[in-house]
Amino acid sequence: MVNDAVVFLESTAAAALVKPGPLAQIKQRDKIFTPELTVITKGTAVSFPNEDTVRHHVYSFSPVKQFEIKLYVGTPAEPVVFDQSGVAVLGCNIHDHMIAWIVALDTPYYAITDENGRATLKDVPTAEYQLRIWHKDLIDETHIVKLPLTLTENMAEQQITLMQLAPMF
Repeated sequence: MVNDAVVFLESTAAAALVKPGPLAQIKQRDKIFTPELTVITKGTAVSFPNEDTVRHHVYSFSPVKQFEIKLYVGTPAEPVVFDQSGVAVLGCNIHDHMIAWIVALDTPYYAITDENGRATLKDVPTAEYQLRIWHKDLIDETHIVKLPLTLTENMAEQQITLMQLAPMF
């Protein structure tokens, strides 16, 4: 069972429905990012309040969004807008152990798997989609699961195995 995998459905019609979501926050507390995984729709702004007594230097060098918020305490004046879809890996230039992920999606149909590896997508219209699954432990973006899916009324639960995440001994 894989928890914290992002399960989402993509299509041209789904992309047309995407609107920026409300302001998201990734806090720095006890020298960690909270939450470690944030899923947003494309166009959503994210703020990075620092609740520690030490300064942080938050950055992303990911192609989807490159930015730096140099040494600061409190909350930066301007949030960062994620205007492209994709995965941004965050770090702190001062505390190398700090890492987090932002997954910006071009679809309103998504969920994060729970501790049992289950995700429920609700209120999704019947249509043809590309089912995609992302997890931080995938080798790279070329290993993101992509499956064609025809969603029908009263569709039964589907089970998908992420082979790339299987333990290696």
